[in-house]
Amino acid sequence: MSSTVATLRPGQEVAGVYACTRKDRLTARTGAPYLAVELRDSTGRVAARAFRDADVLAGRFERGDLVRVRGRVERFRDELQVELSDIAKASDAEADPSSFLPVAYRDMEELDGFLEHLAREVHGRGYAALLEGLLGDERLRAEWRRAPCTRDGHHAYLGGLIEHTVAVAQLAVETCALHVRLNSDLLITAALVHDLGKTREFTYGAEIAVSDEGRMLGHVELGLEMLRERSRSLPREEWLALSHCVLTHHGADRAPARRFASAEALALYRINALDASIKGALEHGLS
Repeated sequence: MSSTVATLRPGQEVAGVYACTRKDRLTARTGAPYLAVELRDSTGRVAARAFRDADVLAGRFERGDLVRVRGRVERFRDELQVELSDIAKASDAEADPSSFLPVAYRDMEELDGFLEHLAREVHGRGYAALLEGLLGDERLRAEWRRAPCTRDGHHAYLGGLIEHTVAVAQLAVETCALHVRLNSDLLITAALVHDLGKTREFTYGAEIAVSDEGRMLGHVELGLEMLRERSRSLPREEWLALSHCVLTHHGADRAPARRFASAEALALYRINALDASIKGALEHGLS
């Protein structure tokens, strides 16, 4: 088991997996190349250097990877530093991003239970079947629990997506109780699936990064693609209403029609922004 960065002491032998957050090939005064990296875990960061076989070792990993290292802790200029004897990209079996990335404080099992509870508030056959299929997909369910909402904005940590989804869906339930003319099945379903594309928007290693499809398409289009695959039995008018809500949940100016076509779409936009802005203010302060 890896020693945490916070427990490293001079003279200690190190063997474990850490996040690589910096990687530079530098030249010593003698003219010989050496490798300078920064290692991180949930407890802190530490500099590391490889003076032997620098170019060989550099070819075994990239910045942003989770890396398996061997070395010895030394004190250099009053700071700890790991002198590396070996470093390489960790295997998938060795690398658990939750050990290196920020995670939600909320209990994931509790949030998962809320997700199921809120889905049961949808009673129309078409939308209920869609939600049942989504929640019954174990692989998707795991990604739903793992994904963040953003990289550096609101809910920017593992588990942020399900936390935000539950909050928006709960606000949708309360909004429908106050405004009974709203189509509650539509609004609650839209609240639960509006950010579904975020399950494919990110990759996880030393840092939360954006996937190729996330960079090229974005989470809205990815979400619609996922919903389209699972909504073939949904009546056309229900599919159009739901897809419009998803398309406009960041504002009507981002949708083709450039206006809200339903009160439910407007409601989703407002309650999504409410949760995101309040969470952002609590995490980063008022701007």
